[in-house]
Amino acid sequence: MFFIRSILLLIVLLFAAGIQKQAGAAEKEPVLESESAILMDAKSGDIIFQKNSGKKMYPASITKIATAIYAIEKANLEDKVTVSANAANMDGTKVYLEEGEHMKLKQLIQGMLINSGNDAAMAVAEYVSGNPDQFSKDINAYLHERIGVSQTNFMNPSGLFHEDHYTTSEDMAKITAYAMKNDGFREIFQTKKLPWNGKSWDTTLVNHHRMLTGEISYAGITGGKNGFVNESKHTLVTTAKRDNLDLIAVVLKADQKNFMYKDTMQLLDYGFKGFETKKYVQGESFSTESADSAKLPSDLMITKKKNETLSERVDSSGKLNILGEDGRIINSMQLAIDNKHEPKEEDPIQQTQHVDGEINRYLPPILMVLCLLGLLATDRFVKKLRNS
Repeated sequence: MFFIRSILLLIVLLFAAGIQKQAGAAEKEPVLESESAILMDAKSGDIIFQKNSGKKMYPASITKIATAIYAIEKANLEDKVTVSANAANMDGTKVYLEEGEHMKLKQLIQGMLINSGNDAAMAVAEYVSGNPDQFSKDINAYLHERIGVSQTNFMNPSGLFHEDHYTTSEDMAKITAYAMKNDGFREIFQTKKLPWNGKSWDTTLVNHHRMLTGEISYAGITGGKNGFVNESKHTLVTTAKRDNLDLIAVVLKADQKNFMYKDTMQLLDYGFKGFETKKYVQGESFSTESADSAKLPSDLMITKKKNETLSERVDSSGKLNILGEDGRIINSMQLAIDNKHEPKEEDPIQQTQHVDGEINRYLPPILMVLCLLGLLATDRFVKKLRNS
């Protein structure tokens, strides 16, 4: 009898574990060394994982991502820029510009992103805004109004330390997601090596991001920028793509350089192994509670666990809610309701999706109960046999 009960219990546990895996259980969450971090789906903007993502931090040279996209949208990449004495004399990492040197804006942005040139960053800022103080005002207004960040304030274009120069990992992910939609930015951001012809320095620039150059092997890296000042420690922004999933990983204040790369790989592994992007297409119809016709006014991208079955609900206000198997609302969008349409029954396919979602949600506990009832019945049957 004990043997039979043990076998049945093992079947129950294995079956329940299989159902849980099929339902899209996420991988084990990362354990990070960095003080602040975030993993974002670039297409949907959904946050897959975060650690202190709203905490104000010093960004160091990843600031240059914001400087680059602002300059690309503000000016023409073919514009010729004259390097000032102020730019040529900047401290820190440089591409060794000389006062009076003439260089295309695109080349300055390349020197700024690929080799992290602080002199190039200042030359860009002075060209697009006239002077450093005006640039600070301009880029902060741009980041808040155009991109929608809320906890970022940049005092300079390069990321050199200033106590009022700060951001968050979430804001940096938003800035990077916005920038990656621009073809010109994306081309420079993914450059591994670049021949550099300057007035006093001819060389080959090599990107400082080790995962991008392949010094640290990781499949799917599409761009990146690192940073370091004493106050910020090591900072890193990384973009990566596999299949239909585009990820952005940001880690801030890692005590050691290898920590920031290990943390980044953990984040990307977590995203690629456990999640995927689904697209709801503009114009797709849904039924409301009043049976009016309602359509998506634009595409809706959502991030879900792999193999997870979704369900859709439209509330009384006409808002579409996308629900996961555990009942959580993954994303929402207000539908465009057309009251001219006659009431109609819910689409059978959509009805089936709803039912499938509910079945998948409650199936494991139901099956476990049925198996346990069978176990009790078997136990009673064995006792009767023994008594007879």
